[in-house]
Amino acid sequence: MSAVAEIPVVNTNPSTSVMEKLSKLDRSQRMRMGIGVALLVLLCIAGIFLSQKTDYKVLYANLSEKDGGAIVAQLTQMNVPYKYTEGGGAITVPAERVYDVRLRLASLGLPKGSVTGFELMESNRFGMTQFQERLTFQRGLEGELTRSIQALTSVSSARVHLALPNQNGFFREQQKPSASVLLSLHPGRSLDRAQIAGIVHLVSSSVPEMAPSAVSVLDDTGKLLSKSPDGTPGAGGADAEQLQYAQKLEQQYTQRIIDILAPIVGRENVKAQVSAEVDFSQTESTSEQHRPNLSTDASAVRSQQVVETSGPAGGTGPSGVPGATSNQPPVQANAPVNGQVAPLQAAGQQGAGGANAQVKRESVTNYEVDKTVRVVRGGSGVVKRLSAAVVVNYQSAVDDKGVATPKALTEQQIAQMTALVRESIGFSQERGDSVNMMNAPFLSDVAAVDNTPLWRQPATLELARSLAWPIGVVLLVALILFGFVRPGLKAMAAPKEVAVDADGNIIPGGLDALVADENMRPALTGPDGLPIEDLSPSAHQLRMDEARKLAKENPVAVAAIIKTWINGDEGG
Repeated sequence: MSAVAEIPVVNTNPSTSVMEKLSKLDRSQRMRMGIGVALLVLLCIAGIFLSQKTDYKVLYANLSEKDGGAIVAQLTQMNVPYKYTEGGGAITVPAERVYDVRLRLASLGLPKGSVTGFELMESNRFGMTQFQERLTFQRGLEGELTRSIQALTSVSSARVHLALPNQNGFFREQQKPSASVLLSLHPGRSLDRAQIAGIVHLVSSSVPEMAPSAVSVLDDTGKLLSKSPDGTPGAGGADAEQLQYAQKLEQQYTQRIIDILAPIVGRENVKAQVSAEVDFSQTESTSEQHRPNLSTDASAVRSQQVVETSGPAGGTGPSGVPGATSNQPPVQANAPVNGQVAPLQAAGQQGAGGANAQVKRESVTNYEVDKTVRVVRGGSGVVKRLSAAVVVNYQSAVDDKGVATPKALTEQQIAQMTALVRESIGFSQERGDSVNMMNAPFLSDVAAVDNTPLWRQPATLELARSLAWPIGVVLLVALILFGFVRPGLKAMAAPKEVAVDADGNIIPGGLDALVADENMRPALTGPDGLPIEDLSPSAHQLRMDEARKLAKENPVAVAAIIKTWINGDEGG
């Protein structure tokens, strides 16, 4: 066999610059690669822009139109970007400048707000009359009270109106001041009786000689929250404290019933409701009783007065009517028709003989009169009547087959439970209390089946919205890379190594033919001198795999082996 020239293995892809590689691409490949790179750059710029998007936060909310216009004008002068929320209810600025802008606006006195306090007194102008000074003081006091009331967490806004009469020392009856407070509460908030009393006390304590009963508190619906001047609760109904007391009393009785029956039938197998009729009226009665007069010995002497009068001792003073008649001597009296004639006596003898008869004695005794005064005041919050309704579930009984079935309570069990309920609430027949117990099966709550498809459920839609942007970005990047950039990079990659003969001609198939097609290979012998076809299929396949692996990993060595085979002797 004639000698064959050495077949070198050359590389047709020498190291060249990127521009030379791009110049070897055709026009369509260069366009696709350029479009892909441009899209990637635009996508990176958009990501950077969105990540650095300015976050706006609320600067002020619920501003009046006057304050809003002043703040917007000042923000424009300060070159601070701002936005309005939907409806214009708030002004927003970049989040990193919120506190800085607030401090700068506060130094300028913004927002002024619709409520002004005693700072009105600082702008007193020359020539202000006494009436204007008094009106300015009243406005300042109203503003200070409004600010204090708005400091409450439940109050959104408030207005205070003061009626301060002109005090004059020449008036016999001085008119007392009064006040009215209008409150606007936050949605879902309410004021209890203690908070309303606190507002009333705040206003009445801030104005001299103002009584708490002269303060009226209303909400934004026009309902009177405070008590009227006559002491009755507002809104023409029951007091909130009374209703709260009645509800608490009913809850206590209901809890008593559940606690007494829960160990018997189970807490989930008993339902109870108690209605309490409570009397909040306050009554006062006064009675006065007089017992009949008692005897002198049994009676009590309250006071006793004794008056005794007597004439001079041993003297005969003149008697009779002074005048001429009394100075005349007595005449001889005529004899009566029947009886003895009285002896004649002189005037002087009558006075001398009646000295002891002139003693006069008076005694006045006052006795105590029996009197009983009884004052009875009826207590407030007395329970007039109780009504209790109790429902007990059927008991679960197991039959002979081991199946649990509901079973009604017996009459004896119901009677025993009714007696327990009556004792627990303090049942009173005289008061008219009533207890009604019923035994009935409870219906189990069946959860509503949501037939909404999974792709239309709110949670799924929200998850899709949150993942739409990142997934879309990833898909777009993948599309750009595999659709535009990767084909250009493959075209620019180095071609595979090929084998050439001594004349520089490329051997068809090269090393790939040696690896892929076994029909193009010469007949080779194994280590034992036998042809490869005589070997077992498993050994032949193993050697083919090793040969292919060697040709792929070290093509230079394989080329050298082939060169040795070609240049060797025939017996080799």
